[in-house]
Amino acid sequence: MDGQNLFHAARDAFGYRVPNFDPRRMAERLASGQGWRLDGVRFYTGLPSAAHNPKWHSLWQRRLATMGTRGIEVFAKPLRYRRVGAPSSKGDPVRILVGEEKGIDVRIAIDIIRLAHSRAYDVALVFSQDQDLAGVAAEIRSIASEQRRWIKIASAFPVGPASTNIRGIDRTDWIPIDRTRYDDCLDPRNYFDDASE
Repeated sequence: MDGQNLFHAARDAFGYRVPNFDPRRMAERLASGQGWRLDGVRFYTGLPSAAHNPKWHSLWQRRLATMGTRGIEVFAKPLRYRRVGAPSSKGDPVRILVGEEKGIDVRIAIDIIRLAHSRAYDVALVFSQDQDLAGVAAEIRSIASEQRRWIKIASAFPVGPASTNIRGIDRTDWIPIDRTRYDDCLDPRNYFDDASE
């Protein structure tokens, strides 16, 4: 699961303002819906800086700690921050600090390929729409041919009436997640500090 990609897609599709999905429940429901047995969940995300964004840093720290107690393998890498130009409310240009993920898609790609080589799965269900991962699908087909076995790669992603991106990762099977299916996988916990809400 590409945590930030999934969160932004759900925000775009359904208007959710916080990451509110339960990764294990979502993976279990989608896998069983396809007739697949879930062997593991890996979650990847950029981690906001405590100095630049303490509220979101705290939320993600709590979410990741909870995931770890539920058997989810977590890979979190600090966001990199840079100043970019943006219009102010008055139209004047201002420079704002923006956090960006670096290396998350590379880590996901490496793990998909490494685990395929070690025969750890028959189906890789990737929760992302990041086209940087499209090359992985071709590599998986090569590995399947070399190992003389069947391997599938699918991408799952939220889609709703407001979605601006309705495409999965190229060269994968696409599994759109509608509002009903997404809402069936909500995490009821509040990961913000009481003081910040």
